[in-house]
Amino acid sequence: MENQKTFKFVVVGGGIAGVTCVEQLASQFPSAELALVTSGPHIKTVTNYKQVSRTLEEFGVEERPFTVLEEKYSNLTFLQTSVKALHANSHCLETTDGKVYGYEKLCICSGARPRLFLEENPYVLGIRDTDSAQDFQKRLSKAKRIVVIGNGGIALELVHEVEGCDVIWAIKDKAIGNTFFDAGAAQFLIPSLEVHKSQKTFPCKRPRYTVEETAGGTAHTFTAERNHRQTSTPTEHGSALGPDWHEGIQLQGAEQGRHKVMVEYQCEVEKIFTPSDLLSSPEITLNLETVGSWPVYIRLNNGKTYGCDFIVSATGVEPNTDAFLQGNNFAQADDGGLQVDHQMQTSESDVYAAGDVCAAAWKHSPLWQQMRLWTQARQMGWHAGRCIAAHVLSEPIELDFCFELFSHITKFFNYKVVLLGKFNAQGLGLNHELLVRCTKGQEYVKVVLSGGRMVGAVLIGDTDLEETFENLILNQMDLTPYGEDLLNPDIDIEDYFD
Repeated sequence: MENQKTFKFVVVGGGIAGVTCVEQLASQFPSAELALVTSGPHIKTVTNYKQVSRTLEEFGVEERPFTVLEEKYSNLTFLQTSVKALHANSHCLETTDGKVYGYEKLCICSGARPRLFLEENPYVLGIRDTDSAQDFQKRLSKAKRIVVIGNGGIALELVHEVEGCDVIWAIKDKAIGNTFFDAGAAQFLIPSLEVHKSQKTFPCKRPRYTVEETAGGTAHTFTAERNHRQTSTPTEHGSALGPDWHEGIQLQGAEQGRHKVMVEYQCEVEKIFTPSDLLSSPEITLNLETVGSWPVYIRLNNGKTYGCDFIVSATGVEPNTDAFLQGNNFAQADDGGLQVDHQMQTSESDVYAAGDVCAAAWKHSPLWQQMRLWTQARQMGWHAGRCIAAHVLSEPIELDFCFELFSHITKFFNYKVVLLGKFNAQGLGLNHELLVRCTKGQEYVKVVLSGGRMVGAVLIGDTDLEETFENLILNQMDLTPYGEDLLNPDIDIEDYFD
């Protein structure tokens, strides 16, 4: 194979990790030839970046035409194509349009793809990119009932934002959102499903203690009138959806003003069947008087069957590595991600990886863990760019400070959510204790202590505690003398420790 062209740097993927890496390299090497390979005409860019504290950062994600990068960096070439194969030994990429491109350094930022619980079913939709979100919007407009399978970020956003139809939400866990918080926080958030979308949560900096029950194992039903908002036309194509992806899409079903969510806990899908399946398979029995007549039916392993217009699979993602594996010798993690060391290098020479496609295989800080989130995609892309530059210049490079403490800011059910460190006591076993402060409809604060030192926190609502708690976690101060007063609402903890 003869190379069409050889670039000093090639980055694959137009998501946040890839674009951040490209910007780092293009600015550090303004005369080096650099290529960005991505299948669509748009890229994801960071907007309104704000450094909240030492490790916490907030930003938006926008989809923009690739020309914004080409205009900014004269040394950048945009290749709108997909990778067919990587030949790591010969340092070249084969693309689906029949061309071959050489590289000196390659960074794979190809992201992840939805993990559908049932592939190639016309009634099962996965939501990952702009195209699938548009498809969802179109199908939802004619729907009276949908089923959502999954308990991650996409599912949490969907069940809260969808209006004009019934939602059956099936999760395998005891509580909603267990990727991000515990059952107590989940129970705090559940009442938001019955609140008007226009009714925003309000800050309460020093509320009193209250006690909340944890979520049970039975189905809970919530009904609410819903307002609708104006829609704007989303752009087509692109990589994974950004935070607040639903802001530009009108998620309106067929029945104006109706919104009813039923949560089915601790269950999984047993079978999916259509009306034609009922005719051709006598073993399938269905009481249509009970479940009604629908385009598709779903049977859960708790014995319940629901009819619906379509099913949303929001059961997570898996690293998008297929195009790079054959003929190469990549070390992979259990989840399929390309293993990278602390300098974002894979096991193949001169090949780096960042974002959802990679698995952080270095020895982690005791207070950090990898989660496939937008904040880490940006951090990894930025660090990968720095590492590639350092290796080219034969300069030393240290692991960035952002990998010392896990930190993430997001929003669920109109509440600000801040996660710090071992926020769910990950890996601590029984060697920890929890302090919780909760005021219904206002805030939920949980800290995780190990050996008297704070190692994690969950902050829901406008608590103004994130910077103070970040400092306490990083400083590892012995908090034993303070006991439960650490969350006493009558003590201004920020001033006390600052």
